[in-house]
Amino acid sequence: MALQFQESFNALAHRFNELPAAKKATLAAAVAASIALIVGLLLWSGAPDYKVLFSNLSERDAGTVSTTLQQMNVPYKTEANGTLLVPAGQVYDLRFKLAAQGIPKGGAVGFELMDSPKLGMTQFQEQLAFQRGLEGELSRTIQSLSPVESARVHLAIPKPSVFIRDKQSPSASVLVNLYPGRALDPGQVQSIIHIVSSSVPELSPNSVTVVDQAGNLLTAKNDGQSLRGLNASQLEYTKEMESYYVQRIEAIVAPIVGTGNVKAEVRADLDFSLDEATSETYKPNPTQDAQSIRSQQSVEDLNNAGNQAQGVPGALTNQPPGPATAPLNAPPGANAGPNVGAAGQGGNSSRKESTVNFELDKTIRHVKEAQGRIKRLSVAVVVNHRMVKDPAGKAGKPAPLAAREMEQINGLVKEAMGYSQPRGDTINVVNAAFTEAKEEIDIPLWKDPDNVSLAKDLLKNLIIFGLAFYLVFGVLRPMLRDLMKPPEPAEEEEKLGGAGAVAGELGDDGVLYGPDGKPVPLVDTYAEILAKVREFAKINPKLTAEIAKEWMAKE
Repeated sequence: MALQFQESFNALAHRFNELPAAKKATLAAAVAASIALIVGLLLWSGAPDYKVLFSNLSERDAGTVSTTLQQMNVPYKTEANGTLLVPAGQVYDLRFKLAAQGIPKGGAVGFELMDSPKLGMTQFQEQLAFQRGLEGELSRTIQSLSPVESARVHLAIPKPSVFIRDKQSPSASVLVNLYPGRALDPGQVQSIIHIVSSSVPELSPNSVTVVDQAGNLLTAKNDGQSLRGLNASQLEYTKEMESYYVQRIEAIVAPIVGTGNVKAEVRADLDFSLDEATSETYKPNPTQDAQSIRSQQSVEDLNNAGNQAQGVPGALTNQPPGPATAPLNAPPGANAGPNVGAAGQGGNSSRKESTVNFELDKTIRHVKEAQGRIKRLSVAVVVNHRMVKDPAGKAGKPAPLAAREMEQINGLVKEAMGYSQPRGDTINVVNAAFTEAKEEIDIPLWKDPDNVSLAKDLLKNLIIFGLAFYLVFGVLRPMLRDLMKPPEPAEEEEKLGGAGAVAGELGDDGVLYGPDGKPVPLVDTYAEILAKVREFAKINPKLTAEIAKEWMAKE
């Protein structure tokens, strides 16, 4: 195998040496160009694919990042708007490494401003530095949200005053720059509002404004003055209630008419007012036996005078009693005479008091109505026509549902929504043919970023392979095949015969001589050779005939 290769190489070198100088230069240039083109294609295919490391960097951050990349020996490219590109395979690794070093800072400075206080700072400068630090910290906190690419916070903190009439409330505004295709939902907007309001003393959430990079006011629906006086949470609750009833209605009707053949819409009027009531009720007094005694008080006063002195103090009272004058037949307890009262003998007195307090039958009620009560429901349901097959079994035209089926559907909808006539609920069920919905157009493959990147790589490899194939099999191989092909004897004889015909005689040294004995130079043009041959035949007809005889004898 090695010997055969050596012979082929020697033959190729021999043929190359026999070529004219012009063909040698052309072949050498073609080989050199092919090698350079192949090397360039290989280098181009091996070049790394650059992707965005950071974008929208400030000049200071861009300079810091580029210096750090140079120290890390990482190739990078710069573009407009503060964009840095690095090899695709190192994007995330470099982001982690730079983040560990606190690069980039994002143009927002935090409380690190207070780490190195300057001598001679006034109170105003200290307050301003503190406000800048607070704004920077809030910006960094808001940037940690996934949809937010960057954020800026502006605080308007009034100067404190000792007078109540001069007191002003602080306010804040937030500008968020969102990633392409991302948006903040109302919950995230509320989170930003409460983060800012909780970080500044006496800052009300209603005094915080959030705006995106397009100038859209994101706090318009969160100020408590939205549609019908409802705030965002109440509107969200209303939507949830309406969606809940829609799902219930479609879930109960879909098994009858088929999935996708029923559409329902619900409008719910909810009462978000907060009502509290307290009432006291007293019942008539029941009988004494059915009542409960709350308290009872009894007082008893007994006074037995006996022989004690009684009457009004004075001279008559202090005199001794006289003889009894009462008749013998006087009844007991009869008046014994004028001196009995004065002496007070045999007199008794008694007094009783009793107080009973019964419990009152009293009822105290404290009622607090829940918010979000349903005041009224309005339901609209559309049912599609049913496809009826023809007698041949093929799909026919859509036909409306029977009246009995519509009554059943109407009853199911009422039960699903909890229909209440006193509440004022309304329901409307319609049977109509649905229009054919247009098919959703999928995103073309050529618009998918992953497919675009893959297509670029495949196209690059195909171009490299095609050019290399053409150079090898279309340029180099034909040229080498011509070099390796041995010369044909007929061509040499024709060259010699033609030269002799033109010049006259072929010398022993292989040089053509004319009639004058001088060498005749070869010509390359066929017309010139033919003209000279004709002229030579006219001048030397005998010699021309001998040459023709020699050619005929060889054949």
